[in-house]
Amino acid sequence: MPTTPYLQIDLARLRRNIARAAEFAQGAGVALRPHVKTHKSVEIARLQLAAGAVGISVATIGEAETFVRNGVGDVFVAYPLWLDDAAAGRLSDLTGDAAVAIGVDSVEGAANAGRLLGASTVEVLVEVDCGHHRSGVLPHDAGKVALAAVRTGLTVRGVFAFPGHSYAPGALAGAAADESAALREAAGALRDAGIEPRVISGGSTPSLAHSDTEVLTELRPGVYVFGDAQQWELGAMSPGSIALTCRSTVVSHAGDRLVLDAGSKVLGADRAPYATGFGRLPDHPDARIVLLSEHHAVVDLDGARLPPLGSQVDVVPNHVCNAVNLVDSVYAEESGELRPWSVAARGLNS
Repeated sequence: MPTTPYLQIDLARLRRNIARAAEFAQGAGVALRPHVKTHKSVEIARLQLAAGAVGISVATIGEAETFVRNGVGDVFVAYPLWLDDAAAGRLSDLTGDAAVAIGVDSVEGAANAGRLLGASTVEVLVEVDCGHHRSGVLPHDAGKVALAAVRTGLTVRGVFAFPGHSYAPGALAGAAADESAALREAAGALRDAGIEPRVISGGSTPSLAHSDTEVLTELRPGVYVFGDAQQWELGAMSPGSIALTCRSTVVSHAGDRLVLDAGSKVLGADRAPYATGFGRLPDHPDARIVLLSEHHAVVDLDGARLPPLGSQVDVVPNHVCNAVNLVDSVYAEESGELRPWSVAARGLNS
């Protein structure tokens, strides 16, 4: 058995989550291209592809290299890359083994990508801001960006968006509606420029069930494979569907509160404005982690009896993507057996 703290996957729940999203996409007649930055695991990507995913989404070229090297044949870097010679060379090298696409969100970025990749088979999708206000061009300008790509020799696959503003209480359906409207307008802008979008891509885990599959042709959720405390508190996933937890040991009862050996160096330090704590305890739903240090999690059990010193407790991290990126391995549990799975793309930030 590994020593606490460690991240543990409930394989039965993981498989159910993968199947549920695949069935949703299939039933809606759209493609599923899950974002693997959540798990960074070759084993889990293979489960997603076996369930019907058309390919994967990644955040970085390093992630793309890892998964292509392990047999994944269709990869989209869902990020507005600004390329240099080295980055363009790395992408070109992947095209011998996989279909590769990248994001762009400006005329300048598209022209730069075309200058470096125009002779390759790398395709581009234009990123559109649908209300998250992070990256992405305004929908009506998507045609200009697409034209800049085409004029430098690139093939434009379509448009994509991320409804990140779905990460707020009561915002799930509204964010999906914003995404639909923005992508519809952006696709029209491409058509007005003489470019037919083959792919209209969107989706987040919170907004997934509300995705407008009359407009979207592809969905890119990531966190759905595991769930986390954010999805729990947003109502996007039930506690019973959360497939990854941090197994931790009770090390102290200081101040009549529970102190665990799982700190920010394994749980991650994220705490969204709406979060009620630094993580949740599945077996103690009224408890909250009220203080998080590097190697301590202090839990208020809301008057419940404290588990004994030396006992083990499971914690659901607030943001599972960050937690997974902090460890070298996760431990897949089935029928009481634990198997280590490498976090193969850990730390590949470029």
